[in-house]
Amino acid sequence: MNKNIFDGPYYQTIAGKLATSAASFDVFNPATGAVLAQAPAASAEQLEEAIAAAKTAFKSWSQLSYEERQTYLNAYADALQEHRDELARLLTLEQGKPLKTMSEPEVDQSISWIRQIAARRLPVEIVEETDAHVVELHHTPLGVIGAITPWNFPVLLALWKVAPALITGNTMVIKPSPFTPLSTLRFGQIAQSVLPPGVLSVVAGGNELGPQMTAHADIAKISFTGSTETGKHVIRSAAGTMKRLTLELGGNDAAIVLPDADWQAAIPQLFWGAIGNSGQWCVGIKRLYIHRSFHQEFVAAFVDYAKLQKMGDGLDPAVTVGPVQNKMQFDKVRTFLDDIKANGQKVVLGGEIDDSRPGYFIPVTVVDNPPEDAKIVQEEQFAPIVPIIVYDDVEDVIARANNSPYGLGGSVWGRDTKAAVAVANRLETGMVWVNEIHTQGVDIPFGGHKQSGLGTEHGNEGRQLFTNPKTILIHK
Repeated sequence: MNKNIFDGPYYQTIAGKLATSAASFDVFNPATGAVLAQAPAASAEQLEEAIAAAKTAFKSWSQLSYEERQTYLNAYADALQEHRDELARLLTLEQGKPLKTMSEPEVDQSISWIRQIAARRLPVEIVEETDAHVVELHHTPLGVIGAITPWNFPVLLALWKVAPALITGNTMVIKPSPFTPLSTLRFGQIAQSVLPPGVLSVVAGGNELGPQMTAHADIAKISFTGSTETGKHVIRSAAGTMKRLTLELGGNDAAIVLPDADWQAAIPQLFWGAIGNSGQWCVGIKRLYIHRSFHQEFVAAFVDYAKLQKMGDGLDPAVTVGPVQNKMQFDKVRTFLDDIKANGQKVVLGGEIDDSRPGYFIPVTVVDNPPEDAKIVQEEQFAPIVPIIVYDDVEDVIARANNSPYGLGGSVWGRDTKAAVAVANRLETGMVWVNEIHTQGVDIPFGGHKQSGLGTEHGNEGRQLFTNPKTILIHK
């Protein structure tokens, strides 16, 4: 058997064991539109079993030392490394992203993330000490964490949750997106060879499992990545048990290229910031604001760079832009293209879907200076479409960038770094890059403002949200 290829069968992982399900559902290859595999559909009873096993495992897992849990997590990272090539291939097959430029780096970063998080600690803090007493702040684990993960980065965004939850002493049940369950089921299966039973379970199925998790009394926290509208449902459902929430939701990120920017050098970063992963990332550039003084030159150069890219099946090593991930998203993106056409907006590249081609392919599309109230400017497209919007005044462009219910990320580009940082400080977002884009790290806090989310991931701030701050006052 080729160790680089895994073609099933796929199992739920519950209480340390591989479990079949009475029902199953189709998983599609977005590059062909054909059925790729059958995934098991967990029943409500199987989800209950997974949660109960996690609750039982928490009793012993939470009592281990950081060093003992670190040993387990490093062993898990080692096991994932052994299966790295098969996971990357599986990710491309079910998600569509290019193997060499997207899937392999996603798996590699996930493995590295586990190792780095395993080395982090939340030490006991001495808040106050006098001759009479000492006050200690401990960070104690919450219990069972429910993770609900999306289809755009199904490996990375899941393991971003797994590592900090487990190292701080929690156990976890993951429900992956029904569009991309295979790689998650597979890394869940791999986990059972190294982690104690019940510490990490994976149950796949439809959207009916989500409300069961978010309302469940034995789940202490939900960590959810997905759309803002679904996030609102999560908040309402979780209110009954007042469970902790971390929500990383939608965005409509603006990139502002200032008048003094070295825009020619920035074009590759701006292009991939918008079009990477076929535009399917929450912090992707959704609105690109360009100063009028170089607008036409910028558009021409941006289009020239876009024409160098090849769209197609991500298993082809020459391909740099894959399909959008699923038929639902494909149909949604078509409404953007229809609106652009209906309103006579200027398309300088792409804009037409080849319906004779199998798969969910949207060509890289550049819309030149649509009005501020256009659908493509006001809404999150989550596709390889970018509006390039002209501005004249920096004060005005800051106001336009902030005129959104979202506030996830953004970027500012300019030679005068101090001036660019001043603009960045005025953007109403959780993260802003200056003269770079999409840098992430285990010690870099990441979260959204406004309707882009609640709570923080990464950094001490994010790790602490997997714990309860417990103050212990000791009389000497």
